[in-house]
Amino acid sequence: MPTWSEILTELKVESAQGNSAPFDFIRRKYLSELSKYTNRNIILYATAFTQKGGAPELLSVTEEDVQGMMEVSYGLEKKPVDLIIHSPGGSPEAAEGIVEYLHAQFPEVRVIIPQIAMSAATMIACSGASIVMGKHSNIGPVDPQLIINSPNGPTSNPAKAIIDQFYKALQEVNEPNKQAWAILLNQYGPSVITQCENYIKMSENLIRDWLNRFMFKTEAPDVKAPIIENIASFLANHDNFKSHGRHISREKAESKGLKIEYLEKDSQLQDLVLSVFHATTHTFSSTPAMKIIENQKGKAFIKIQN
Repeated sequence: MPTWSEILTELKVESAQGNSAPFDFIRRKYLSELSKYTNRNIILYATAFTQKGGAPELLSVTEEDVQGMMEVSYGLEKKPVDLIIHSPGGSPEAAEGIVEYLHAQFPEVRVIIPQIAMSAATMIACSGASIVMGKHSNIGPVDPQLIINSPNGPTSNPAKAIIDQFYKALQEVNEPNKQAWAILLNQYGPSVITQCENYIKMSENLIRDWLNRFMFKTEAPDVKAPIIENIASFLANHDNFKSHGRHISREKAESKGLKIEYLEKDSQLQDLVLSVFHATTHTFSSTPAMKIIENQKGKAFIKIQN
């Protein structure tokens, strides 16, 4: 398997030989080789969130990504697709658009996580027929986050934590030395708690729906129902994690009922997937690229940081 440093050496060789786009050349070479090996379509969806900071719309799952998926899906054969995803997450509504579009385009979607897929990216992973993960791969909680305008500016907060804090404040605001809770209560609009409750329900319901329709579509209803409920309630419950950034290993994900394939069980698949991933991270580290959506034929939708 070409390691991170060996891919870097390949890039230097291509550059020395006069290749004006070595990063694209090497990344696309391995995407093509991966597709030939699996006989499946390949779509890479990756952002530079582990390499760079930047505007959320450049790093997160957004509505524009559906346009990217349309671009790279056009012209591909109507055969199964492997979605390689590396993302911190983003909008659940945008994730829904991506999932529904991909499943309308391809007879089967398998998700491959070369390192990490969090939040809404975890939701997308749950729509796969299976999830391929290495020993180093992780998914994350899907409890929704809301932006609240506080005296210190906008902050991202777990919806469940907002609900818990709100009702705690209501109970204690009139107690001696607890009047400071009044400041917190004043910052919440009249619909915030209902919004929080609705977002939590939406995240759970989307996962239930996708698991039922895709990952467990062939199982009998009485067999898959408790498995699906266990997965959805686990991933969407903030109390299970206490932090939206907690990592969930493949072993933990598998123990909750998700269909996990171990990347290391197929050494050739592992080599090619990680070569694609290393080439992609080099692209992010050495170019202005912030988000890459790309297929095995080299057709790409790339967001650049100005």
